[in-house]
Amino acid sequence: MESRSNTSRGVVLILAGLLLVGLTFGAGWALAPNTDKIPTRTDNNTTMLVGVQGPGWGGNVTALDSDGSLLWTVGSAISYQGVSKLENGTVLATFADGLYRRCGKFDSPCKRTGVRFIDAKGEPKIVGQWSYPVRTREDSEVHDAEMLSSGELLVADMEYESIYTLNLTSEEQTWVWNASEFYDAPPDPTKTDWLHINDVDRIGEGRYLVSVRNANQLVVVERGKGVVEVINENRDPSLLNKQHNPHWLGDGAVLVADSENHRVVELHRNESTGRWEEAWTVYEVDGIALDWPRDADRLPNGNTLITDSRNNRVVEITRNGSLVSSYRVPNLPYEADRVPYGESFGKPYDSTSEYDVLGDRKVDIPVLSTLLTGARHVVSLPFWISELHIFAVILAVVLWIAGGLLLIRDRWMSP
Repeated sequence: MESRSNTSRGVVLILAGLLLVGLTFGAGWALAPNTDKIPTRTDNNTTMLVGVQGPGWGGNVTALDSDGSLLWTVGSAISYQGVSKLENGTVLATFADGLYRRCGKFDSPCKRTGVRFIDAKGEPKIVGQWSYPVRTREDSEVHDAEMLSSGELLVADMEYESIYTLNLTSEEQTWVWNASEFYDAPPDPTKTDWLHINDVDRIGEGRYLVSVRNANQLVVVERGKGVVEVINENRDPSLLNKQHNPHWLGDGAVLVADSENHRVVELHRNESTGRWEEAWTVYEVDGIALDWPRDADRLPNGNTLITDSRNNRVVEITRNGSLVSSYRVPNLPYEADRVPYGESFGKPYDSTSEYDVLGDRKVDIPVLSTLLTGARHVVSLPFWISELHIFAVILAVVLWIAGGLLLIRDRWMSP
C-alpha cells in the first residue's frame, strides 16, 4: 500500500514539474510582444549593419534593409563587435576568432583579435584581415576600431589597455596612449580584466573619447597631453555602470549605452560645477525594459538608435520615446550602425523637456539574473526568457529529483 502511494506521489511530482515548465514557457512565448516592427519610414535609402557577438561561436556581421529584411550575413567567428562602412563601400568589423596556428608567444592553437574587411558587393566575403594573438579572448577582444582620414587604423586595445593608431601596411603603431599613464596598473594587464577599454572615437584633431568600462568612466585623451577630461570622476555606478559605445554629441554632451544600469543616458556637463549630469534617460522602449543595451547613436533626424543586446533587437525612438522602428536581430547584438550615417555627430537634446526619463528600469534578481546572463552567453535564447523561467526550471528540477527518488525508493522496497 505504501509502495503504491510512493509511486503515485513520484509520478505526480514529475508530471507537476513538466506542467510547470510547459505552462511557464508556453505563456512566455504566447504573451511575448512583437519585437519586429517596421513602420512606414522616410529614409528608405538607408541600411543597417549589426555586429553580432552571439553565444559560443555564433558571431557574425549582418546587414538589414530599411524594412528589416536580411540583405546578407558574414560569419561565423567567436564574436564580432564594432561595425562601420568605409567610404569605398568596404565594411570594417572588429572580431575575435580561434584555432589559429600563428600564435606568437602563446601556445597553438590560439585565439586572435583585430579587424576584418568585408566586401559587401555581390556575394559578401572577407577580403582582408589584421589581427594579433591574445592570451584569452574574453578579456582581450578588440571591441572598436575606426579608419582615420590619414589612412591609419585607430584601435581600442583591451589586451594591453591602450589606444593607438596603426599603419596597416607596416603594421607598426604610429602613436600610443597607455592607460597606465593615468590609472594604477597591475604587473601584467594581459593576465587580468583590468580596465576593459572597449571603445575609442576620434572627436577632434588629435582628440579621442575613450570608454574605460571597468572604471565606469569616459575619458578624453589628447595627443601630447594625455587625459584632459574625465566623465564620472568618482566612478559612481549610478551614473555609469560598465558602459559601452559612447557617442560624442559635441563639447559638453555625450550619449551612452549604460549597460549594467539597463538604460541609455545622455549626459551633459554642468557649466557651473563642471560635473556631468543626466539630461535624458531611456529605460524602456515599446513596453519592454532595455536589457544590457550596448550601443546608442543619435541620428541626423534627432532620433536615437539603440542596440538592446539581450532583447535581441535594435530600436529607433524619438525624443519622447515613441517607437519609430524595431528590428529583430541575431542573438546578442553588440553594435548597430545606420548606413550612411554611422556615428556622425548628432545633436544633443536640451534638458528642459518633460520627457527626461522614459520608462522604468529593469530590476536584476540576485542569482537568477546571473544564471540567465550566463545562459545567454552559452546558448541562443529567445529575448522573452526571463528570471521567472529560470526559477520555474529550478523548481521543476527539484520536483523531478524528488519524484525520481520516490520511484527509486519504491522500486527498492518492492518485494
